Amino acid sequence: MAVRLAALPAIVCATLLAACSGSDRAMFGGSDNAPSASSVPAGPAAKPPPVNLAGRWTLSATGSSSCAMTFGASSPDATEGTIAPAGGCPFNFFTSRKWSYTDAGLTLRDHNAQALAQLSPAGPTRFEGKAGAGQDVALSR
Repeated sequence: MAVRLAALPAIVCATLLAACSGSDRAMFGGSDNAPSASSVPAGPAAKPPPVNLAGRWTLSATGSSSCAMTFGASSPDATEGTIAPAGGCPFNFFTSRKWSYTDAGLTLRDHNAQALAQLSPAGPTRFEGKAGAGQDVALSR
């Protein structure tokens, strides 16, 4: 009897693993008719920013200091990249690490991927918008 009880976990485990090997396995919380990732049509390609963002920019905030930020990009029409802020950035912009550009505009993100500011183009070398706490900020060359 003791041998049978000891073998029971092995039998249950083998049965569960065997159930996973076929294509007609039971689906929990879904169906076999769900589209695969390769069959879902991709959305429209991201629109690149109106200007190559790579290089040195100045971030300024109304009634506060300004600082230099170096934006990195893998190509001139990149829609995301890195940020290396210099010292003296206003508010918590010293934590800026990433940028991304979408139809909504330019988003600056911190080291935890939290949005710090949302900016819109305001000319060929300027972006304007709001920081997370509502402060007016601008990015210019």
